Amino acid sequence: MSNSSLFKVHTLGCGSAKPSPHHNTSCTVVEHNSSLYMIDCGEGAQKAFAQKKLKLNRLSHIFLTHLHGDHVFGLPGLIGTLGLQDKGGSITIHTFAEGEKILTQIFEFFDRDTPFEIKFNILNPHKEEIALETRKLRVRTVPLKHRINCVGYVFEEKEKPRHIIREMCDFHKVPVWMMNSIKMGSDFQRDDGVIVPNHILTRDPTPAMSYAHIGDTSYSSAIAGKVGPVELLMHETTYLEDLQQMASERGHSTARQAALFARESGAKHLLTGHYSSRYNDDSLFLKEAKEVFPNTILNKEGLTLSLPIK
Repeated sequence: MSNSSLFKVHTLGCGSAKPSPHHNTSCTVVEHNSSLYMIDCGEGAQKAFAQKKLKLNRLSHIFLTHLHGDHVFGLPGLIGTLGLQDKGGSITIHTFAEGEKILTQIFEFFDRDTPFEIKFNILNPHKEEIALETRKLRVRTVPLKHRINCVGYVFEEKEKPRHIIREMCDFHKVPVWMMNSIKMGSDFQRDDGVIVPNHILTRDPTPAMSYAHIGDTSYSSAIAGKVGPVELLMHETTYLEDLQQMASERGHSTARQAALFARESGAKHLLTGHYSSRYNDDSLFLKEAKEVFPNTILNKEGLTLSLPIK
């Protein structure tokens, strides 16, 4: 888990709805290059943010999976804290139409004097969409199966440029102005007309990384197929297998079902989370998931995973 990674996942909260002395409610921060992206904002998120020594001024997007309280009750406090720090610019909240309506009323009452603009990106919970696209990153949604509208998010790096082999480029006299084109895969034609294939001039690019955040949902192999292979998958593990029926009735999954989902989606690593407060020993989730999917990581507050996972 190299500290030099440009793609990290920070866990601020991995408990479920009922308060627990062991865990904070749902909140994850994805760090990519110099930007921070928050997924859900449970109670106390701004304190957990500070404890991780993350910089609030680098946060400009908040992605809400759904509108249950344990995923959104931290927002008024977080927005207030951002205001007290004189954050400028804007912050975008990705949510559904009803989320914009509810949160706008809350912010107008509690956070009316914020020095920054609060924007909303309205998502359709019933179809896959691109929630955000930057020069290097794409965030897409995956509809989930919960008691209310709910989506998961897949963070995908775009294909990276190839690596220049300096000595070969110098040997074939590739001009500096062509280097970007060569990095993007172009061949090079020398002055004598000889075509130098790109693979002579470059090495393969650094693999693009991806992270899928699949929060509150019933198990579904069909959804697993829509997530696709990722380096790291966080899939909720609210219950153990002996409570599978309860999990299904409440729109949640067991640790074993999360492991099946990871295997079916082609994920390289599974991260547990959203633990029910009825359990005092989190290692039970790890044990159950590993029986199906050995590359499982036990989630906890304060955990930072750098991609790729070493």
